[in-house]
Amino acid sequence: MAETQTRQFLDFEKPIKDLFDQIEQLKKTAEKNKIDLSESIKQLYEKIEDKKKEIHQNLTPWQKVQLSRHPDRPYTLEYIEKICTDFVELHGDRSFKDDKAIVGGFGKIDGQTVMILGQQKGANTKMRQLRNFGMANPEGYRKALRLMKLAEKFNKPVITLVDTPGAYPGIEAEERGQGEAIAKNIIEMLRLKVPVICIIIGEGASGGAMGIGVGDRVYMMANTWYTVISPESCSSILWRSWDHKEKAADELKLTSDHMLGFGLVDGVIPEPLGGAHWNHNEAAELLKKQIISTIEELKTIDPELRIDQRIDKFSSMGRWEEQSTKVS
Repeated sequence: MAETQTRQFLDFEKPIKDLFDQIEQLKKTAEKNKIDLSESIKQLYEKIEDKKKEIHQNLTPWQKVQLSRHPDRPYTLEYIEKICTDFVELHGDRSFKDDKAIVGGFGKIDGQTVMILGQQKGANTKMRQLRNFGMANPEGYRKALRLMKLAEKFNKPVITLVDTPGAYPGIEAEERGQGEAIAKNIIEMLRLKVPVICIIIGEGASGGAMGIGVGDRVYMMANTWYTVISPESCSSILWRSWDHKEKAADELKLTSDHMLGFGLVDGVIPEPLGGAHWNHNEAAELLKKQIISTIEELKTIDPELRIDQRIDKFSSMGRWEEQSTKVS
């Protein structure tokens, strides 16, 4: 199968696709005519790397949103598979059912047992429907909280991987207490006695992200976004159309560099050249490296002090100005 057929390209990645097409053409020519074109092919691969650098030096916020949703991007279960050993998935909220949009369980990262959980979108149409496109119902957030409290019971760090377009907005979710479930997770995560590390690996939208996004350290992978509303929804509210989603993405200041500048996240985890979808193994190694170093850092802090620092961290977020009005 041709290399370009195994990959999906975004609009702004078309120059890279064109180079792959040239490589495929050269390979067919070399095979048909029994000639050696390896040097030409090698040069084209080098051009691909240069083109990746050129494109990714000037990404717009909307292009980063597109990268965060790339269909070839690794999801939570793939990261778990690549960075953990002896992973055992745990199911159900012990109240209603097992929400497939959130997965989690115990696993080992370099010998350190952790509770690792996150949203799972699904790699194809059937699995996306099963996972509800990564949009959790209340039982998903209650399952996540059950797992985090279990980790606290056994004194194991909690790792959450955030990747959701938002909590599921259906009527049945509201009937079962969507807002209450997310709010409870936020307050309980503030008080967990074990280290908590949260990482946005794709989309980080609204309360759906915050429901598993409160921790001692919050990181974003480079080509991700984190904000109260998606660019499309913002555009539909302000302009009654999705046509202004690119402008909305720019105005929302939702990318990792913006969030770091605002002090809303603690760091940005680099991605492989071109984005995580180009090299899943390298992306997982970069993620794993950050997790290991952060666990070691947080383990040295007294649990009560760690809780106080966590509460202070989130309580101090936000900026405002007061203006006095003189009355004559």
